[in-house]
Amino acid sequence: MITKNEKRLKIKARVRGKISGTAECPRLTVFRSNKQIYAQVIDDLTGRTLAAASSLKIDEKLPKKEQAAKVGEMVAKNALEAGVEKVAFDRNGYLYHGRIKELADAARKGGLKF
Repeated sequence: MITKNEKRLKIKARVRGKISGTAECPRLTVFRSNKQIYAQVIDDLTGRTLAAASSLKIDEKLPKKEQAAKVGEMVAKNALEAGVEKVAFDRNGYLYHGRIKELADAARKGGLKF
């Protein structure tokens, strides 16, 4: 029996074979835990994180979807400050639904193109 997490890791490996971040178009990756959500903009060629944001920095108590939207806005703002406009979205094996979708929509609204 394959577990939910093993299935996600399998999907993640398949997607990472196709998506790679460059200096011109870095990778926007998302990690979701039960309580928090994290986003990073990564240049895979140099192995550097160009911008990052997480729900740990949000002081107010919000529902998880609203936290994800705030993180999306924050990562878009940080990426634009770092000179990044275009990214490749890496959903990290998660379904494009719920918190992942909220984060992506907020990042698009914040000015990132993907």
